[in-house]
Amino acid sequence: MAVRAVRGAVQLERDESGHMRQQVSELLTAILERNALVPDDLISVWFTATPDLHSDFPAVAARELGITDVPLICAQELDIEGAMPRVVRILAHVETDLPKSDVAHVYLGAAASLRKDIAQ
Repeated sequence: MAVRAVRGAVQLERDESGHMRQQVSELLTAILERNALVPDDLISVWFTATPDLHSDFPAVAARELGITDVPLICAQELDIEGAMPRVVRILAHVETDLPKSDVAHVYLGAAASLRKDIAQ
């Protein structure tokens, strides 16, 4: 089994804890489903949020999904002028038999414009 990295992002409509948890949960669930993964396949997950998000830690959504024995970390994205606001990004390291070319990176809603080259 190989170690692969899976990317994803979602743009929030507002900086509100419940909204963040719902959107990040949807993103993480989509990453797992589109790659035929289960929580046991996760090695670690990095969450980043743009500097305009303050309401909660994105990793809380993973814990609420029952992902309790996987190392999670949250960090802040660079504050780049003109960057898309209110974005949470995920970089998940996983164990999978998928070849790199078959890994499905998930960019939901407006965040799909961030990586048109890999968003599926």
